[in-house]
Amino acid sequence: MFMSGYYSELARSQRPEQLESFSGLNNCLHVNPLPSDVLIIMASLLCTLQDHRDDVNCCALSDRFLASCSGDKTVRVYSLEDFREVQFSPLRAHACGVHCCSFSSCGRYLASCSTDALTFVWSTSTGAAVAALEHPARAPVRVCAFSPDARFLLSGASDGTLAVWDVTSKTLQRCAKVSEGSVLACCFSPCGQMFITGSSQGELHLWTLSLNTLHTEREAHHLGVTCCHFCPQMSIDGQTVKFRLASGGQDNRLKIWIVSQHATAGYEMMLLYTLSAQSAPVLCCAFSFDGQLLISGSVDKTVTVYDANNGELLHTLTQHERYVTACAFSPCALMFASASMDKTVNIWRIGDGNAEPSEPLKTTVQGRKSLGYSRTLVSDWSEEDVSEWLCDEGFEALVDMFRAHNTDGAKLISLNTEMLTTEFNIESVGLCSRVLRKIKDLRSSLMDSDVPKHFLCPITRELMKDPVIAADGFCYEREAIESWINTPNHSSPWTKLPLKNTILTSNRSLKTAIQCWKSSH
Repeated sequence: MFMSGYYSELARSQRPEQLESFSGLNNCLHVNPLPSDVLIIMASLLCTLQDHRDDVNCCALSDRFLASCSGDKTVRVYSLEDFREVQFSPLRAHACGVHCCSFSSCGRYLASCSTDALTFVWSTSTGAAVAALEHPARAPVRVCAFSPDARFLLSGASDGTLAVWDVTSKTLQRCAKVSEGSVLACCFSPCGQMFITGSSQGELHLWTLSLNTLHTEREAHHLGVTCCHFCPQMSIDGQTVKFRLASGGQDNRLKIWIVSQHATAGYEMMLLYTLSAQSAPVLCCAFSFDGQLLISGSVDKTVTVYDANNGELLHTLTQHERYVTACAFSPCALMFASASMDKTVNIWRIGDGNAEPSEPLKTTVQGRKSLGYSRTLVSDWSEEDVSEWLCDEGFEALVDMFRAHNTDGAKLISLNTEMLTTEFNIESVGLCSRVLRKIKDLRSSLMDSDVPKHFLCPITRELMKDPVIAADGFCYEREAIESWINTPNHSSPWTKLPLKNTILTSNRSLKTAIQCWKSSH
C-alpha cells in the first residue's frame, strides 16, 4: 500500500476498512514520512506575504527558499528561516506577467516562465539569470518544470507546444505540438524517465523524454486540465512499477490516478479517486514530500487538505479572499504555501512543523561511535561538545587545556597554528598539525551545513550515498541500516516499532537528487 509503516499502524487502528483498495501497492520509494499524528492535527497559518502588486500566479518551495511569481512581472524569493525576502529579490527580467515558477530538486536553480515567451533559469545563490530560453514561435509560456536530476526543463505554451531544454548546455532538445489547446500543466515522474502534460482540451498525455507518447487519457477533466502533480514515490509490484498522479480541472474535480508501467504490457492509467470537496474549478494541486497528504486550491477561494491514501478530506482553509492559483509543499518539512489572486502567499504548518525525530537517535555503525555533538552544527558546539570531540579524535591530553581557554565550537574552528602554539602552548609540531587537520575537516562540514535535511541519513545524520527504503517506510544510508538490522535490535531506528522484514529497496530518485545537489556545491 502507499503508506509508511508508521502511518499504517495509525490507519489500522482508526480506519481499517479503508485499506482494502491499496492492497499490493507496497515497497514505496520515498523520503522520510510525516509523523503519524498529522492526520488529526489542524493546519495553522504561519505567515502571509503581501509584497506582490498583482495576482500571484504560482509559488514554489525548496529546502531553503520560497518563490512566488505574479502578474506584476516579478519573481520574489524568501528565506524560509524568517520569511524575509533575500537580498537579490525581486527578480525583474520578465517583460510580462509571470505564470509559473519551479525549483530544481537540489535547490540550485529556480525557473520562471511568462507571457513574454521566455523561461528564465536563475541561480538561487546569487539571483543571477543563468539562462534565458525563448520558446519556439515566441508563444506565451504557461508552465515549467525541472526533471528530478535537474538535467532537463520543460516549458509548455499557450499554442499547445512543449519544449524540452537541456539545463547544462542551455539548448533546446526537442519541441513538439502536444495539444490543440494550451499546455497548462506538466510534471516529471519521480524516476525522471517520463513526464505528463495536461491541456485546456481536457486530456492528460504521458511522454518519454524523446516526446514519444506512452499513454493518453482523452477526457481526464471535462472543460480542461488545469494542474497535475506526481507523487514523489513510486511502488513496485512484481514486474509493475506504479505511480500516483493528482490532476485538477475546470470540472471542479481533483482526481487521483494510478499510472502503471508494466514490463510487457506497457502503460495504463486507472482512476483511483474523484474528490469533489471544492465547488469551483481546481487550479492547483500538490502531494506532500512523503505522499501522505494532498492539497488543492480552487476558484472557490479555498485550500483543501486530503489524506492522499484514502481521499478523505481533512481540512478546508478559507483565509484567501480570491481564487487560489497555486499551492506547494516543502520538500523536507511539514509546511506548504498557497498563492492567490488576492496578491498574497500564505504559509501553512501541519502540526508543529517538525519532521525530525522527537529524540536523538543513538546507535553504532560499523563499530563507529554515535556522537551526540554530531547532531549539531560545529559553530553551535558547547565546551563540553568540544571536549567530547577531542576525546573521540584521540586528543584526550588536550581536554583540560581547551577547557581552560573556554573553547566552544565557534572558537575551535577559528584556531590556527599561531594560536595553538602561543595561547595553548602546544609545542609538538606533529600534534599541532594533526589538530589543525581535524579542525579543517570541521570547517568543511560547516560549509556543507546547508544540505537539505531529507538528504541526511536519520541514523548517521550524514549525506547519503546509497539511500534505501526500509520496512518502516523511511530512507537510510544502506551501510547504516544494514548495521542496525544486523544487531539484536530489530525495531525501526525512527519509530521504534518492530520492523516487519529486513528488505531494503534502493531509492534511485533520491540518490539522483543528492548527486545533483553535490555537483552544485
